[in-house]
Amino acid sequence: MYEIARRVLSLRSEPPRDVVVTVGVPYEEPTGEWSCPYRIDGLAGWEHERKVTALDSLGAVELALAMTRAAVAGSHEAKEGLLSWEDVTSGGQARTVYVTWDKERDIAYIAMKHEIVPGEAVRQVVAEDVVLDYEDSGRLLGMELINAASRLPSEMRL
Repeated sequence: MYEIARRVLSLRSEPPRDVVVTVGVPYEEPTGEWSCPYRIDGLAGWEHERKVTALDSLGAVELALAMTRAAVAGSHEAKEGLLSWEDVTSGGQARTVYVTWDKERDIAYIAMKHEIVPGEAVRQVVAEDVVLDYEDSGRLLGMELINAASRLPSEMRL
């Protein structure tokens, strides 16, 4: 299987071991439907490749992701609290941010949540061409970038 996605989870057992979830490249079946292979190594009974089939390639990938998540979450290891989706191995957890860019003024705002209510930002810190907005608990709400065209990667300049 040519893999397109992989996640390694830690299984808190004696001795500790990894559980590796792999999703492969979807492919078209002779019937015109699409299949997507997947595999879970480290959980009993899942050590062989399986596949799901859907009407198109995206549907097959979505179904493979749903199947692997359900299998891992439903495993006795997860039910006993030995396996967690929240184990982060590389220094952080991905977050969604919301970017708006005023091209005329060349100012972007990167918000840490979908909507910031007026008055929610109670403290601002200015550092060079960046203004950081914080809520009363000290959590970062968002940041304003001046000269955004030179600071934002191209995929964020929408």
